[in-house]
Amino acid sequence: MLSGLIIFMTSPPAYSVNFMRASALLLPGLLLTHLLSSCHTNYAELPTFSAERKLLQVVVEMPAGTNHEQQYNPATHAFERHHEAGTEEVIEFLPVPGNMGFVPGTRVATGIGSAEAPLTALVLAETQPEGTILEVTPIALLTLDVKGALQTVLLAVPARPAQRTLPDATDWATLNQHYPGVRPSLSLWFQHRYRPAETRIVGWKNEKEAEKYVRSRMQ
Repeated sequence: MLSGLIIFMTSPPAYSVNFMRASALLLPGLLLTHLLSSCHTNYAELPTFSAERKLLQVVVEMPAGTNHEQQYNPATHAFERHHEAGTEEVIEFLPVPGNMGFVPGTRVATGIGSAEAPLTALVLAETQPEGTILEVTPIALLTLDVKGALQTVLLAVPARPAQRTLPDATDWATLNQHYPGVRPSLSLWFQHRYRPAETRIVGWKNEKEAEKYVRSRMQ
């Protein structure tokens, strides 16, 4: 009787065994969730220039070929689509002709009160997923007038030759020389992006002015 009692007392109750089994199954999942949540890149804190190669960086928000307006939200560390009056904003024109994103570590006026945001950039390359960090070479600076508010867009190409779709475009002059249709095509797209809002092309500036502007807007 005593030995049987000892065995009974030292054996864990059934509910304890089930709890331990459930914990063993849940723990890896909880750890994975924690690791994933802690691995979110804070794109807003990235440097303007890459650490190793000292090249200008652009964070992709809208991959080339999309018609969905979206933007990185530094508060949630997520890429969120724009909504107007509860309806998702969609570009009612041709898709984005490049990878639209922003230059980290910069601040420019948005034209809405005193609000500021990172400098917008358009990288002429094959489509890249949102969150991709591209090292780029500035090509030009485009200034737009959208319903009376000035907006500035940096035009760039990938710094790595293997990523370029316009291999002979290394600055504003060579872009216009080798690909004369790019400038009017981009102007047309930007003029129709915000329809029905009126958009006017204020002007284009070369790569030197673009680089100067970027440095003047660094935080």
